[in-house]
Amino acid sequence: MRRLNFEEPGARSLLSKTVRRMPLPETVSSYRDEFAKIDASWADPVIWALLKRNSGEFTAFYLLTALDMKYDARNEIVSAGPSESVFLDIYVRTFKMALVVTLCTLVLAYPLAYLLATLPAKTSNLLMILVLLPFWTSLLVRTAAWIVLLQNGGIINGFLMWAGLIEQPVQLVFNRIGVYIAMVHIMLPFMILPIYSVMKGISPTYIRAAVSLGCHPIISFWKVYFPQTVAGVSAGCLLVFITSIGYYITPALLGGPKDQMISYFIAFYTNGSINWGLAAALGGFLLLATLILYAVYNRLVGSGKVRLA
Repeated sequence: MRRLNFEEPGARSLLSKTVRRMPLPETVSSYRDEFAKIDASWADPVIWALLKRNSGEFTAFYLLTALDMKYDARNEIVSAGPSESVFLDIYVRTFKMALVVTLCTLVLAYPLAYLLATLPAKTSNLLMILVLLPFWTSLLVRTAAWIVLLQNGGIINGFLMWAGLIEQPVQLVFNRIGVYIAMVHIMLPFMILPIYSVMKGISPTYIRAAVSLGCHPIISFWKVYFPQTVAGVSAGCLLVFITSIGYYITPALLGGPKDQMISYFIAFYTNGSINWGLAAALGGFLLLATLILYAVYNRLVGSGKVRLA
């Protein structure tokens, strides 16, 4: 009954009313006529198609809904109308935000990892403690701290106004900018560590040999050093991207209504509307995307596939 109502609003009430008003079987000459007397909605073929479609043990309704598709009156799969299409846009938003976070963390993490790998061991170990320090702090606490820092009366706006860079506070929280800032900060260690672990095993003699043979230092770095770090970069990007597409707390606290990712709606349908079928369908497609990303990574940058330029 509940499942029918998700597909066709009012179906549950129609069935309940029909059951209550239905006469005894021995007095019924035609069920079709009796149904029509009870409610004219039984003349609609959509109701009968709905009952036929849900007469089995399993239904594809939630899977289709998660892809913005549905059954029509002839039980054919069609695209949902513009007013009903929601989740494909949310998937695109989720992957777009995760991609931006991944690129930002890569730009920041690569030079930091290179610095850690080339500094003396004593200094490098001290800085590594600062990189690992966020792991010892709760994710919720770090997110709440960014709300304090980014709000209109926060430290960042206060500093920018003091420095004369802005004349009035800039909206940095409860929007996409705040989500990006907080997620990049949280994801940064996950990008630094894989890249650093690879860089630490690269001998500096390769660069020196290339320079001694007349190659420009920048070209030497790009053609000799960078190809050896591709495995670390790929692992870091994969780790950050997969973790980002499943993020919930940071966008929920720092973002606005249009900044929520797919995990927010999975949590909503699990705990809010108690629609576990739709939550499972959304979560299943998210898991499928994760497995596809891992398969692509393993195919392109798996063991033994990285070669020097």
